[in-house]
Amino acid sequence: MSDSDDDDIPRLSSHTLAALQEFYAEQKQQSDAGRDDKYNIGIIEENWLSQFWYSQETALRLAKEAIAAAGEGGRIACVSAPSVYQKLRALHREDFSVYIFEYDKRFAIYGEEFIFYDYNNPLDLPEKIAAHSFDIVIADPPYLSKECLRKTSETIKYLTQDKILLCTGAVMEEEAAKLLGVKMCKFIPKHTRTLGNEFRCYVNYDSGLDHEI
Repeated sequence: MSDSDDDDIPRLSSHTLAALQEFYAEQKQQSDAGRDDKYNIGIIEENWLSQFWYSQETALRLAKEAIAAAGEGGRIACVSAPSVYQKLRALHREDFSVYIFEYDKRFAIYGEEFIFYDYNNPLDLPEKIAAHSFDIVIADPPYLSKECLRKTSETIKYLTQDKILLCTGAVMEEEAAKLLGVKMCKFIPKHTRTLGNEFRCYVNYDSGLDHEI
């Protein structure tokens, strides 16, 4: 190819090239943001009969507590607590693994980390979920009843090596202590909308949630 042929090749001005690079950068940013959006609390709407999402502040507090309790490289199970799972993933940390155990199949958008879970069949779990394979289980039974707590407790005890973080109504304090050996924390969780019953957290280990009034 001759020099004259090179002269015929159209070239972008430095201004046009800079504008093009800026355009591609914006496209990438929007694409990345779209991927992050799926972990936003509220991206999947509540079912007003049985689903109540935590506030951003509460979800973050519980997520950080779960990470601290699980330790470096720990495994976290979120049982009927999708907003904590979402907040954990929104933190973009790679020093733990987490699964979401949930009846609502809309959460299947989270791929292999989604485990279909029906509290009526508390031990009906896939083979890849081994007994006592999680450093901490954070659970929020979908219904405020002794039956629901009892069945969810079977799942919790199967999954956890030891640590339990339970979120449920204050009226379940005695039952929770009997089933799981947990005690009520000082930290009071909040939701995106007001609940008719007082809601509390319970743990069976020395927790940062008990250091707040």
